[in-house]
Amino acid sequence: MKILLAVHHFPPRYSAGAELYTFCLARWLLAHGHEAEVVCVETLDPERAAGVEAEYDNYQGVPVWRLHLGLRGAPANWTYANPMVAGWVARHMQANRPDLLHLHSGYLIGAGVLEEAYRLDVPRIVTLHDYWFLCPRFTLLRGDGQVCAEIPADPAGCAWCLNLDRRRYRLPEQVSGGLAGRAWVALVGGAGRDAQAARRAYLQAALAQVDLAIAPSRFLAGIFTTSQIQTRLQIMRIGLDMDRLAAVPPPPRGGILRLGYLGQIAPHKGVHLLVQAVRQLPLDGRPIQLRIFGNPEQNPSYTRQLRTLMGADPRITLAGSFTSEQLPTVLGELDLTVVPSIWYENSPITIMEAHAAGRPVITSRLGGMAELVRDEVDGLHFAPGDAGDLARQIQRLRDEPGLLERLRAGVRPPPSIDDAMGELIEAYRLVIDQRRAARPMEVV
Repeated sequence: MKILLAVHHFPPRYSAGAELYTFCLARWLLAHGHEAEVVCVETLDPERAAGVEAEYDNYQGVPVWRLHLGLRGAPANWTYANPMVAGWVARHMQANRPDLLHLHSGYLIGAGVLEEAYRLDVPRIVTLHDYWFLCPRFTLLRGDGQVCAEIPADPAGCAWCLNLDRRRYRLPEQVSGGLAGRAWVALVGGAGRDAQAARRAYLQAALAQVDLAIAPSRFLAGIFTTSQIQTRLQIMRIGLDMDRLAAVPPPPRGGILRLGYLGQIAPHKGVHLLVQAVRQLPLDGRPIQLRIFGNPEQNPSYTRQLRTLMGADPRITLAGSFTSEQLPTVLGELDLTVVPSIWYENSPITIMEAHAAGRPVITSRLGGMAELVRDEVDGLHFAPGDAGDLARQIQRLRDEPGLLERLRAGVRPPPSIDDAMGELIEAYRLVIDQRRAARPMEVV
């Protein structure tokens, strides 16, 4: 099979979950005799005239088309339809005729690629790594830091949520207990309503045209189902390349409790909660160490906030980034990891990697995180957004004899990439065969 994989970003410059999964998927396809190439957005330049420049790369054996987008004068719908990228991908598909287009998330790439694939009769699969098709923020996390309990029936509600990035909107919302937002939606929200209604209608139509949408968690599938999105939806777990984690050494010995955070240094990841929790713990008792792994330059202002929260606490270290090859060494130095996200994470690879290494995980009782970590079995849950409750769970690991060992014994390995890819390849073949069967016979 000849598969075109489209994703918003790609390694080595970007290494979040969807990017790493797409990289792993591409390598697996190539290693098993299929043709695969990736198209991604590498840079955005608001000063350059609207358009696309494509740069070909071969990254660790994976063919990659890295797109550089100019945004000056770009159409208003570029954030969700992105006709600039759609046009380039359409020309690429016409020239190379892939058997299938597999879109990951949709963010930055845009859903216009699905529209073009439909026009060219190329089968289409989307993996929903987040809530981008439903939420202009893609996280269902409001501008005031609260999770979106229910997608607003009125699209103007989404426009108001985007306004909350600005202090002059956020403060009245907080002081009024939400009355400011409801008043804005009722009295002012016209233009915002129209823009968000157009986004919703376009993305709903795009998803209706796909042959299959894949949800890596039951939680995410439930959100899309209750949102009445008209598409064929299948829950399919993500698998890990277990070979590269086979070299993780056993947990370190000694009296220190070694915690780790591995991921993006960004507010929605809740790293501040973890720092606050550790700062609440008494200095006496079992020694504790927290190492925060991630790129501190990704969000400099947030990193500065973290440093302020850390103060001079010697127990907390910003350990910086690490490469994929270094992951076994990093996990080998930890007793367990913490995933404190404040948004509805879908299926965090960091949890799966920790479990593959035999490490328990403490995580928010929220979204797909709560599915992957079995509370009191292979990890612990804490109340979302509650640094005090997170501190309580960490303190239990310091105080309760045998708790860490019991959780460690409860860890079971996640699905391997071979298992997961077998299911995905079956879906590929089914979609391709169904599309071929639906095409009218050619008259010779």
